[in-house]
Amino acid sequence: MDATLLSVVQQEQFKDKARAESMLLGFLRRIFPLDVVSVELRPLAVSLNSFNGFVGLADGRRLFFKTHIEQDSAIDEYYNSSSLAAAGYPVIQPLYSSTEAGRQLLIYEVVDDPTVFDVAWEIDNGNVDLLAPLAVAQRQADRDLLRIYSGTLEIDAEESNVAPIHQLFYHRLNGQRYRQFYPDAGEVILPGGTIQKSDLFSMRWQINGQDYTETLSGIVSRSVALLRPGKSGPSVVGHGDAHNGNVFLRAQPASLVYFDPAFAGRHDPLLDLAKPLFHNVFAMWMYYPREIRERLEITCKIGDGLISVDHNHRLSAVRRMFFESKVEDVLIPILVELKRRGWLDEGWRDLLKAALMCCPLLTMNLTDGTRFSPEISALGFAYAVEMGSESRNVRSIIDLALDGVAAALR
Repeated sequence: MDATLLSVVQQEQFKDKARAESMLLGFLRRIFPLDVVSVELRPLAVSLNSFNGFVGLADGRRLFFKTHIEQDSAIDEYYNSSSLAAAGYPVIQPLYSSTEAGRQLLIYEVVDDPTVFDVAWEIDNGNVDLLAPLAVAQRQADRDLLRIYSGTLEIDAEESNVAPIHQLFYHRLNGQRYRQFYPDAGEVILPGGTIQKSDLFSMRWQINGQDYTETLSGIVSRSVALLRPGKSGPSVVGHGDAHNGNVFLRAQPASLVYFDPAFAGRHDPLLDLAKPLFHNVFAMWMYYPREIRERLEITCKIGDGLISVDHNHRLSAVRRMFFESKVEDVLIPILVELKRRGWLDEGWRDLLKAALMCCPLLTMNLTDGTRFSPEISALGFAYAVEMGSESRNVRSIIDLALDGVAAALR
């Protein structure tokens, strides 16, 4: 019942906030040893699979709460915040925790610092004075992340195989979420016309001059095999979902602090990097689809087994900063260290791209016309192809970066 209730609250917060708050109030009173008298939800653009807000207690205190909603979960326990703190992460610790699947919710002291998500969006919209201090904090945070990765790096065959992070990739892709979002039957509306889902997933793509020989169906099938848990390999203690909505920017001196470790645990460092690499860099269309649509120029032609997309969605200065910091300060040096130890799997690139593909394809349903216009849907599918497959002729941004990573490993 509670698992369904939290999902309803997440959706209802955008439609009938008062009703959602009333439902959540009863849940909090049942689960926590607190005299909760009020609930205030904060519907936010970043809250695609979560919700947060404030609770008022009878003694006058005001606390902050956050939860992540994951329907059809294959994971039994979430929120390993203690493992992050022990590894050296600057992570905000909860006062009260409910970590059981379907009832996961954490309560914290009120946090007044802005999220990096909000600061970056301000920069995107003209407040460029914030870029320099944020870049300094991001670079330092990524150097610290590399230090934590190196300090916790080991070969693991058991704990990492049941890590919560697999819910974000393999279990979504091989489970109910993929089947619910993209059933075998049904139509998808794109700028170039309406197409059957089965046809959409069986066609080749050309994106801004990049040619792809794999279909979406082929990319998905290959990614299921690549992301399947059970393989022995290197692992680190990682946050798992460190996109900018789960990181606060502290001031004086500027520094980053982690938050909401729903998927924290011991897992492959490449999986740990996937969410911030995609969501912090390429995904603002997902959070602000209407605003991005106003700025977007896109054409989509469908025919002869090919979907051809041309668009002007480019990385802003702050998005490029996030990308370069993660690649240069974390991805390259941790792969170099894996190679030095003899632990680098030759399929590292394919694994990372499989995880990156899940981000645009499975965070939200790209065929949901109530949220995404046909233009944004086409952009989302194009990014799923770009992340998951190798570009031919013109190289994509992600492939150019990974080409550079591969060169650094020679």
